[in-house]
Amino acid sequence: MLSPVTALLAAKARRDRRSPSRHLRREWATARGELRLTPPPSLPATLGHDAVGLPARYGFRLMSRLPGNGLVFADPEWWWWIVPAGSDADLRWPLPSCYAPAGRIPNRRPRLIHRPDSTSPYTPPIPLYLLVCQLTGSTPDWSLPGDIRSRL
Repeated sequence: MLSPVTALLAAKARRDRRSPSRHLRREWATARGELRLTPPPSLPATLGHDAVGLPARYGFRLMSRLPGNGLVFADPEWWWWIVPAGSDADLRWPLPSCYAPAGRIPNRRPRLIHRPDSTSPYTPPIPLYLLVCQLTGSTPDWSLPGDIRSRL
């Protein structure tokens, strides 16, 4: 048996002729309390995009130290930097940072707080990673998956 919310969302998706399955997934994500950070149309994310989040207490320090900031979203508890999709490849982002594939984050009503001066929406991921490691007192982990180094 479907819950009342699920039944309502399914009925709404059936009425929507655009793309019911995609629309339904978006509605379910919203009902679960998630949303996807989306760059504004004036700054298209042609490489796809993910997001890296940090607790708000690190926000201003990180923003002031980065050589270039792309789009930055914030809510009272977290700040989120937009990075190219796949910026987590071969990296372990240190705690308390949070890597959000496709920019899917908890819905706490983040708002855009920084726009870049350039035409790119991205924050460079390597400088961001190194600064996150520095601010959190972590050692950068450049290990290769499956310990490939031993076979080189």
